[in-house]
Amino acid sequence: MGRAQRAGSGTVAASAPYPDAALPPVPARITVADTVYRHLREALILGRFDPAQALTIGGLAASFQTSHMPVREALRRLAAEGALEVRANGSARVPHVTHHALHDIARARVALECLAAELAAAQMSDAELRALDTLENAHRCSAASGDVTRMLEANRSFHFAVYAAARSPVLLNLIESLWLRYGPFMRALSLYMAPRMAQGTHEPFVQGHHEIVAALRAADGAAVRVAVQRDIEGTRDLLESLLHQRERGEAPTIGLPTPPRPQAES
Repeated sequence: MGRAQRAGSGTVAASAPYPDAALPPVPARITVADTVYRHLREALILGRFDPAQALTIGGLAASFQTSHMPVREALRRLAAEGALEVRANGSARVPHVTHHALHDIARARVALECLAAELAAAQMSDAELRALDTLENAHRCSAASGDVTRMLEANRSFHFAVYAAARSPVLLNLIESLWLRYGPFMRALSLYMAPRMAQGTHEPFVQGHHEIVAALRAADGAAVRVAVQRDIEGTRDLLESLLHQRERGEAPTIGLPTPPRPQAES
């Protein structure tokens, strides 16, 4: 079967793919729409697209090696979740990073993630705590090696292992939706961290997880709530400073394009 006939009707566009997002080909038609959606959602959560980056249907179809239809459906679903802005022609754009969005998402994350962590502290098993130790170590090792991509993956695995231990599917789903909206900020953060980690500066990016594990091991719900809040708000404050640098014209290399100014009414 030729490439233009794979994964349903329509042809695969020859537009340039998105190599940085690590989007794999999707071979089976039966699950193609859900698979495209799932991989694209994961890439957005992990910050593999720049803020304000345009995502064309043709480019994504070429990356996934599918027809346009499953990509178009995935973009619609992600737009409905607030992860993308879809244009009239069907293409999409990653949202800009703004002060308002940063504080809005961070405030909601504190409310939900602190609650989940506090619930987890009361019921984490020894096996879950050992698994969390392994995840914390993976996060620390990836940071020490300067591998930002692996570090962000390990960071997500660590946090969601904590929140899963709350035994609340509703909370877990809501938290994941917030991380999806936070993706553009994770990208900006990773571009800031990469050169610093390459120079051996990584401890400030991993200390928060050690405090979370210590509080969970002590089954101290109040302490883990404080540790999670400090972790989220510390990242928020760093991103806030980067946004201010952008506004002063001092941050041209960290993936923070300036949002368009609202048009004045005539």
